[in-house]
Amino acid sequence: MATYAIGDLQGCYDPFRQLLDTLEFDPDFDKLWLVGDLVNRGPKSLKTLRFVKDLGDSAITVLGNHDLHLLALANDVVHFSKRFETLEKILNAPDRDELIDWLRHRPLAHYDEELDTLLVHAGVHPKWSVKKTLARAAEVEAVLQGPKYVDMLARMYGNTPRKWSGRLSGYRRYRFIINTLTRMRMLTSQMNLNFQHTGSPWRARPNLKPWFQFDDSGLGDTRVVFGHWSALGLVVLPNLVCLDTGCVWGRQLTAVRLDTDQPRVIQVPGQKDNL
Repeated sequence: MATYAIGDLQGCYDPFRQLLDTLEFDPDFDKLWLVGDLVNRGPKSLKTLRFVKDLGDSAITVLGNHDLHLLALANDVVHFSKRFETLEKILNAPDRDELIDWLRHRPLAHYDEELDTLLVHAGVHPKWSVKKTLARAAEVEAVLQGPKYVDMLARMYGNTPRKWSGRLSGYRRYRFIINTLTRMRMLTSQMNLNFQHTGSPWRARPNLKPWFQFDDSGLGDTRVVFGHWSALGLVVLPNLVCLDTGCVWGRQLTAVRLDTDQPRVIQVPGQKDNL
């Protein structure tokens, strides 16, 4: 049995299937970890979503910001625009409600104790331990999976609050947790969220640092697997694996085998076009 983590799919169904063939992935024995953003931008979001759903327990996916936006669109809390036209087939699909219900029951974070590895879409706040990360993800998951989930989707947008405090409550607390786990890249030296810089971390202003470069991280030696940051690209370190290698932009789709002493990197060419 093998455990593979795969980067942001964003509707790139054909590279995804090519990568699974290259891996000789067997859903009866192997496990897939997907970093989220299953949909949007690529040409086959509907096929991608259906396929991952049909993989059942052999695939674990966390929610990304594009997945959450799809949930918001499907529940009419934001207006549809041409920017999100790649999601239109999902919104008009006969199995739309089944797909949307399945998606909103996905977690925001997943942890495997045996591998000591945490899966999120964007990152983990430096002050949060694994236990705290899972607990705060669970707070949001409980609302998303409950009767007030539409209110949550309507109120999750916005860049504030920027600083974590255990005293945060209600939708401000939920928004910070969502922004941290699905949108974060850079933090100020005071650990405030910064959403202006989305490019390479090495070109950021001196007062900004990637979330994973703070010395006093609460994660210890736990490995974090994430995506979301195509300008960062592939990173494979003992405690850090970034897998967004720009598949939707024509670069690569990347998998890393997690259950071996030395992580093995497997790549296939990215999406050729968005037609």
